[in-house]
Amino acid sequence: MQLKREGVVMKLELIIPALYGGNQKRTKPLCPPLAPAAVAALTPPEVEVSITDENVTAIDFKKETDLVGITVITVTAKRAYEIADSFRASGVKVILGGIHPSVLPEEASQHADAVVIGEAEGIWPKVIEDFKTNRLQKVYRQHEQPSLVGLPTPRRDFFAKGAYFIPNTISTTRGCPYSCSFCSVTSFFGRTYRCRPLAEIIKEIETLNERKQIIFVDDNIVGKPKFAKELFRAIAPYKLKWLGQASVTIARDDELLKLAAASGCVGLLIGFESIYPANLAVVGKNINVVDEYETVIRKIHSYGIAIHGCFILGLDNDDENVFKRTVRFAQAMRLETAQFSFAMPHPGTALYESLDRAGRIVSKDWSKYNAEIVFEPKLISRETLQKGHDWASPEFYSIPSILRRIGVVHRNLATFWAVNLLFRAHWRKKLRANKDSPETVSGDRKQGNSHPR
Repeated sequence: MQLKREGVVMKLELIIPALYGGNQKRTKPLCPPLAPAAVAALTPPEVEVSITDENVTAIDFKKETDLVGITVITVTAKRAYEIADSFRASGVKVILGGIHPSVLPEEASQHADAVVIGEAEGIWPKVIEDFKTNRLQKVYRQHEQPSLVGLPTPRRDFFAKGAYFIPNTISTTRGCPYSCSFCSVTSFFGRTYRCRPLAEIIKEIETLNERKQIIFVDDNIVGKPKFAKELFRAIAPYKLKWLGQASVTIARDDELLKLAAASGCVGLLIGFESIYPANLAVVGKNINVVDEYETVIRKIHSYGIAIHGCFILGLDNDDENVFKRTVRFAQAMRLETAQFSFAMPHPGTALYESLDRAGRIVSKDWSKYNAEIVFEPKLISRETLQKGHDWASPEFYSIPSILRRIGVVHRNLATFWAVNLLFRAHWRKKLRANKDSPETVSGDRKQGNSHPR
């Protein structure tokens, strides 16, 4: 065995790099990352596993360990490589996996002893065995989509109690039936939509502590309406309060909406993306129809479900009017919360490829791919896009705006006032901190850390 200590059980450290670098001030994240907990569950039981989420606690680089595994998305790639290089310098082997290494394995290989490409099921136990026998390969590639039947329960016990606002996340599906040009989900999973067995989902829910609040991390929980209806019926008796992501198509099926509400859905993240139809056509978001947005929102609201609306700024048909028009629309529709993000061309997406071919990518410093404009917009300048973005969120979360949107009679009044005030404080702080800098914070919505990848 390739271990430092004779006669001692193998030790594995799984690491989630901090979103904004190792020196960031740590704040309480919304929820724990599911990917490392799932990888820990796939690890053979004789291996001693621990997990460090750098967003919550500092990494102990002097900790005695035999192998380090790091899950990487584009925005954390630079920090992940720093972590990997530090461990390797002290003689510890490092494995890199996740969306970013899967898209750019040659780059990742420069900082790792092995790279896992694709989902972990069917690969990870072999990685561990090869390490033990000193036969670690440079690349492990998932050639077939693994079955979602019989998945082990993620090791949530590694996450400290109270470290996250919502402690429980769960995945019921993988993939998305659509193929938007800005989204890395399809490039990772392919244009497929796989569902876990309902009985296994229910069994996992029953293992959760404090299961009254859950986030379903599925990229589109209603991607297969028939399955979603069966899921909602099955979880209804558990009296959950859950959040998730869904496409606008949920509003086209009254039974689906009714079942979602009855199962405990209190809020949905919905990607409206743009209020300009031409933008939706360019990015391939064909399921969205701008003229139907008002109907979609009012119908979802009629079932008591809150909406976190997501909008992308800086797409090719956006002019200087897009900022005010988008924010005013979100306010008029009384969206409980909203996110106004830069268009972000993640490697592996069609958007990245098209902008790169056109010579419009201005930076490939991955640490900027969550907080800066890394491409040249078509109809407006980068400066105009930056100023418009910097105005949008503070305006949406201004006190007059919160009053108009949430009012004083919302069914979840205290909760949504608290959430809006937190967002307000966040943006005011960011603008003060970045007063003399072009950097602001934008979402990395489509490169989540939900699955063991």
